[in-house]
Amino acid sequence: MDDRSIAGLLATLVIAALAVLGVYGFSNGYLINSSDYLTSTVGALVVAILAVGSLIGLGAGSKRWRENPYW
Repeated sequence: MDDRSIAGLLATLVIAALAVLGVYGFSNGYLINSSDYLTSTVGALVVAILAVGSLIGLGAGSKRWRENPYW
């Protein structure tokens, strides 16, 4: 294995561990100990996901992005 594949594997493991910790913290803090802020938190997450998704969609569909020699 070269250095880049080891670094990529390590980065993937770190991201997966952070995702697991985030899901655990969210479920422990909001779902188990029901809070008054659960609805607003879920609403903000939905809006953020929709905004990021639409920006990704706009960027992926642009002619300039597809003509970029990097891709």
